[in-house]
Amino acid sequence: MILRLLQRLLVLVLSLAVASVVVFGFMRVLPGDPARVALGVNASAAAVEQLRTQFGLDRPVLVQYLDWVGGLLRLDPGIEFVSKAAIGPQIADRLQVTVWLVVVSMVLALAIALPVGLWMAVRHRHWDGVALSALSQVGVAIPAFLAGIVLISVFAVRLRWVPAGGWVVPAQDPVGFVQRLALPALSLALVQAAVLARYIRSAVLDVLREDFLRTARAKGLRPVQALVRHGLRNAAVPVVTVLGLQLATLLIGAVVIERVFVIPGLGSLLLDSVAKRELLTVQAVVMVLVVAVLVINFVVDLLYLLIDPRLRAGAR
Repeated sequence: MILRLLQRLLVLVLSLAVASVVVFGFMRVLPGDPARVALGVNASAAAVEQLRTQFGLDRPVLVQYLDWVGGLLRLDPGIEFVSKAAIGPQIADRLQVTVWLVVVSMVLALAIALPVGLWMAVRHRHWDGVALSALSQVGVAIPAFLAGIVLISVFAVRLRWVPAGGWVVPAQDPVGFVQRLALPALSLALVQAAVLARYIRSAVLDVLREDFLRTARAKGLRPVQALVRHGLRNAAVPVVTVLGLQLATLLIGAVVIERVFVIPGLGSLLLDSVAKRELLTVQAVVMVLVVAVLVINFVVDLLYLLIDPRLRAGAR
């Protein structure tokens, strides 16, 4: 068990190191000089060179990389070229917004997908199970931003139940916070719930065909009782895998949803920084997203060990 944890931790550290190299290298091969972009096309060569020296762009690439990684470890990714604003506080403020959006969306997706997926599996031979399965397939095909636009047109424009966008700090206005979070979270949750419900259906159907579940029913348990007592844990392993992927997808999908609903999250910061050619900010935000995805995968690996005792036995 401990050896398996150490192995997974080592894989995480190596993955983070490789990801940092890839992100840093990708930003360095992009066309354009950040110093020239910051000063404008009419700036003199001497001014551009002075700014390059100020930001360390004239140093060897390896030195720049080590300095950047050191700043990340100190939670200080540097300052922007154009505005001279510190990048770290901006990411910290925007990350809180994105975390709220992703966590609430994931909770909503689970709340929808679990009962729907179980119902589709248990009732897969009945009309209601078939209808839900068809509806989930339609949900898989709908992109989150399109769902967001539809929700805005119905609930914000026509019915005027909630605002169409914006953001309010929860400590300042809890009601306004919930109203502005409802539509973007629901637009992300509906699409992810459709995908997750189909995986839950498949996993539960596989378990329903297992011999141990037939034995449990033969001993007098009703199908639902046998599934709850003996089947859900076996169905949980593939579902947890998909859940980790869905959480990573939500994190990346929030980039577009934040733009649709005018939410000042990490995705909006990324798109704004790309538009302004703030490569240091883009580099830092991309690295934060990569770290989040890798950490999610690491947590999923740990959940495998908690759910499946066979993996714990094999890890000894």
